[in-house]
Amino acid sequence: MSGTQGQGTQGQGTAGLHSFDTVSTRDIHVGRILALRLDEVAMPGGGTANREVVEHLGAVAVVALDDDGAVTLIHQYRHPVGARLWELPAGLIDHAEEDPLAAAERELVEEVGLTARDWSVLVDIAVSPGFTDEAVRVYLATGLSTVERVVLGEEEADLVVERVPLADAVRRVLAGEITNAAAVAGLLAAQAVTAGVVSARPADAPWEGRPEAFGRRG
Repeated sequence: MSGTQGQGTQGQGTAGLHSFDTVSTRDIHVGRILALRLDEVAMPGGGTANREVVEHLGAVAVVALDDDGAVTLIHQYRHPVGARLWELPAGLIDHAEEDPLAAAERELVEEVGLTARDWSVLVDIAVSPGFTDEAVRVYLATGLSTVERVVLGEEEADLVVERVPLADAVRRVLAGEITNAAAVAGLLAAQAVTAGVVSARPADAPWEGRPEAFGRRG
């Protein structure tokens, strides 16, 4: 028994200490909103492995919660998955220097015609860190007011907007009816905040995981 346990713990003294240095890198594609590069990375066994990395400027999403406890959701077509998804109002950060809160305020107006008096941070999400540095900051917006929504394109014109009680939105998440990552995380976080389980962070809280590589390309 002791011999078997010893074999199971071999190498644990150095686990978690390896530096996965990039030996070489080359671009596969550089587009308007993302880039794909191929990194050769030093592995713990002494060899290297290739890692495909998608660079992204990041995005924001908003849980817009009104005085009646309802959140605003949008239903829109997402071509990569070939389906319409229920999501939060959201959008891309336009450039590396853009304040994410300003981006969130802009998207809330453009997508659902709302402004908010009070803003706070709910969660920061690494969307799929196995292949991309894309991250999303999800805000909680309260003290809502209606403004004119300016439709900027065909995709925005096709959006369906719906107000849903927060409890019902959470039920949809747990039923598998809402699967967008930012919406899932944001709605569950909003439920925890409104229930008094935790407090939201200030709107200008540091965002340690905000992507930087694509912005450095200039």
